[in-house]
Amino acid sequence: MTDLSQNCSAGLAEPPWSLDAPSASSPPGPVYGPGASQDDVAPPDAPVQGPIPSRYRRMSAAELDDRIATARARLGKRLVILGHHYQRDGIVKFADFRGDSFKLSQQAAARGDAEYLVFCGVHFMAESADVLSAEHQVVILPNLAAGCSMADMANKEDVLACWSELGRVLGQARSDDPLVPVMPITYMNSAASLKAFCGREGGAVCTSSNARAVVEWGLARASRVLFFPDEHLGRNTALDLGARDDEIVVWDPAKPLGGLTTDALERARFILWRGWCSVHTRFTVEQVERARAEHPDVNVIVHPECRHEVVAAANFAGSTEQIVRVIREAPGGTKWAVGTEINLVRRLADEMPDKSIWCLDPVVCPCSTMYRVHPAYLCWVLESLVEGRVVNQVRVDPTTAHWARIALDRMLQIPG
Repeated sequence: MTDLSQNCSAGLAEPPWSLDAPSASSPPGPVYGPGASQDDVAPPDAPVQGPIPSRYRRMSAAELDDRIATARARLGKRLVILGHHYQRDGIVKFADFRGDSFKLSQQAAARGDAEYLVFCGVHFMAESADVLSAEHQVVILPNLAAGCSMADMANKEDVLACWSELGRVLGQARSDDPLVPVMPITYMNSAASLKAFCGREGGAVCTSSNARAVVEWGLARASRVLFFPDEHLGRNTALDLGARDDEIVVWDPAKPLGGLTTDALERARFILWRGWCSVHTRFTVEQVERARAEHPDVNVIVHPECRHEVVAAANFAGSTEQIVRVIREAPGGTKWAVGTEINLVRRLADEMPDKSIWCLDPVVCPCSTMYRVHPAYLCWVLESLVEGRVVNQVRVDPTTAHWARIALDRMLQIPG
């Protein structure tokens, strides 16, 4: 894992269309671009964004704002714009709803009168919205290259290969045993194909808010869980449930048998995929200690995608929605050092001037792929809709959507 704690790409100053393909100045193949995941390797099949019309690239911020507002008004109730917490302010201000990925998908699904759901987030989020939305609704991602490096660390082929190996080593379910050998649980930050895999194999999806409840549900039905793609959320959840270190193993898809022994797999209760969020792994214990040394009365709140030692050092850990709620409900005058994406932290600071709120990471290094959704792309997709053209539609095939929805529905039925 590359240490980005002291640097971030100067490419952040470049507009995101400098990465669109094909372009003579673009690197070959899919890339994540500048930002926290700049050194993560995009898979060859990651979506790429073709060049948008040059007139949008030349527009000033004020002109883009005016044209987005005009197109939005003309589309009226036919349109819903969804803005993830990590989006830049120039996008979030146009959102009908803002929140984390699952909350936004639910809100979109509840707007059955809307024809167009424009999801200002990343690819797996748009897929989830398509899975949960009605047949007549069209989901659009303004920049198709807005992916997620963590989600891409677990692909369908590698997960199926892992599942086959686990079946060979751990055996199949027996009629005289109420527990199956292993239960797959995928984090919301994963491709629809992996949500569908969990649906077919009796597993479920979880969010960072309900990971503990979903994992407990899995362990009531299985001797162990296979948790992917984020090993840190998996480890934090396992330890929160009282797991011992020797009950937790990490499966590396690049190594035979995940780099593990048969004995280790048989002892394990938690098999965690080797994957991480490059934003949240930037946060360190040293940053927590520095915040406390400079502000003894500070509250440190971090996302559970952070490494366990950071979560253990913090006062609170929670999903983006929980971070927002905890800080909003805190008394005026309190101080908050926050371990999550910089756009959300800055927005919270602007919206709550009665509190001191800052990012634990002193280096400005936002999510590389959230950065790729720029007002120019939003303007392009909205004006295309006004003209009767759909661009950048995200579709999940019916079979995948069916099984993915089953995994999501299982999650919704789990208490807590």
